[in-house]
Amino acid sequence: MVMKGDRVEVMVDAGGTTRTYEVAATRAGRRVEVVTRRGVVEVTEVTRTGTPVRTARFMASRVLALVEHPFSDRRDQAAGRDQAAGRDLPEPD
Repeated sequence: MVMKGDRVEVMVDAGGTTRTYEVAATRAGRRVEVVTRRGVVEVTEVTRTGTPVRTARFMASRVLALVEHPFSDRRDQAAGRDQAAGRDLPEPD
């Protein structure tokens, strides 16, 4: 499942150099979808209802790498465990 905080990095061959682009879910409830069809890689940020907010398209033959970063907030996860144990977490540095 794709959740708030997801982001996708796309590394593209730009003729002798590489460029990296990032599409991120910027608000709660949004997600990032990646679709490859007809030689085009499409990365779209969509709302909960599926309405596209923004889209980035790349020629599949030029894409060198596509990295999906799922949401993970270690502090929130640890807070859930520690609150159950009755302990407080220190503030992050």
